[in-house]
Amino acid sequence: MTLTEIADVVGGAAHGEAVVTGGAFLDTRTPEVGGLFVAIAGERVDGHDFVQAAGAAGAVAALGDRPTDLPTVVVDDVTAALGRLARHVVDRLPDVVVLAMTGSQGKTGTKDYLAHVLAESGPTVATRGNFNNELGVPLTVLRATADTRFLVVEMGARGVGHIAELCRIAPPHVAAVLNVGTAHIGEFGSREAIAQAKGEIVEALRTDGTAVLNADDELVAAMASRTGATVTTFGGTVNAADVAVSEITHDELGRQSFELVHRGSGATVHLAQVGSFQWRNAAAAAAMALAAGLDLDTVADALGDAVPASRWRMELTERADGLVVLNDAYNANPESMKAALDTLGDIGAGSGRRTVAVLGEMLELGDGSGAAHTGVGEYAAAAGVDVLVTVGPAADAMARGFESAATSGVAITTAGRAAATDWLRHNVSAADVVLVKASRGAALELIADELLTGSGTEGRRTR
Repeated sequence: MTLTEIADVVGGAAHGEAVVTGGAFLDTRTPEVGGLFVAIAGERVDGHDFVQAAGAAGAVAALGDRPTDLPTVVVDDVTAALGRLARHVVDRLPDVVVLAMTGSQGKTGTKDYLAHVLAESGPTVATRGNFNNELGVPLTVLRATADTRFLVVEMGARGVGHIAELCRIAPPHVAAVLNVGTAHIGEFGSREAIAQAKGEIVEALRTDGTAVLNADDELVAAMASRTGATVTTFGGTVNAADVAVSEITHDELGRQSFELVHRGSGATVHLAQVGSFQWRNAAAAAAMALAAGLDLDTVADALGDAVPASRWRMELTERADGLVVLNDAYNANPESMKAALDTLGDIGAGSGRRTVAVLGEMLELGDGSGAAHTGVGEYAAAAGVDVLVTVGPAADAMARGFESAATSGVAITTAGRAAATDWLRHNVSAADVVLVKASRGAALELIADELLTGSGTEGRRTR
């Protein structure tokens, strides 16, 4: 698009001339050659200050609220303009199938599975990392081209109305709600309020679309009444589902196998990724792919080939001396903590290793934060964790919960990352498996990195 065309679409003014042939980007460290640099003036950083660097990295133009050294489309609201530009691009790609998903946890894992499966049938563009907000969704859309067949969009919400707005930017043909948990409950106030916000994604569907709902989550299953689209369900461990999973087993490293059943036909799936919850992410991705027209055998085979596409999410690495590190440090809430502890227990039981859980604070839990941290500690004890290492004072409640419930095992409290790393360096060995997990703000992936490289040994990622 020419700069003038972009200005007409977003209601701005073109300053200079350029033809944009690449995607849009915010970060000069991840540029798009021939692309559009989006200059956001934030509270701490003003993107306009990085326009020259963006040009050197490959941008041919900028979108901002004032003229820059690059040819620039000037608008009053850069974020709103970016959304309008993305919607224009979607409307110019009538053959692309938009698949959107939301949920309290599992969005990124499901998105990665789905993108891998769909790529077997045609060019696919998917959300990178967790670019799932009012900036990330349009940036994902603007990577699509005339060749793109599938556009996979992860959508997050921090309030009622957020997902509805994202669906106006990228109207979905297939929309999934994975679950309603307690992530961000401090902002929403209740699971019911979270469900109200998440359900906006199925309300956005046209009658010829498909809503994919978790049959085992009552708040999600109830969303069937909020859409006129076709409804298909996944799961099946509690209630019958259209895309059902049965006969779940796992190997010594927690990799699951199961039967995937759809419309009376079945296929065996052997997952390469680690985690007690992986079957559910895979089932959700399968249901979405089937709704997009793929056949069951293609879906099952592709799920088995999928490897982790996003960092610090159940990333299993074996150090050269044999120590196994499970890095799930990207984020955390009570539900995902418990799922990770289940996985740690499975690996310990299957491999005979001592289990060490290194856990930090869970953020955005509101008034229930103390009880939630205590509950995670109690769950770790029930899961048979041998050693619980808590990182930082806010996580001390986990240790208290563990000590109150444990019949064996030990809890270690540390003041922060440095103290936790020092304890681990002197107290874990090749006979152990170590889980590292906390909310993003705790940055516990640094502990995992130290465990794998600080001793001078290089780890190898394990499938």
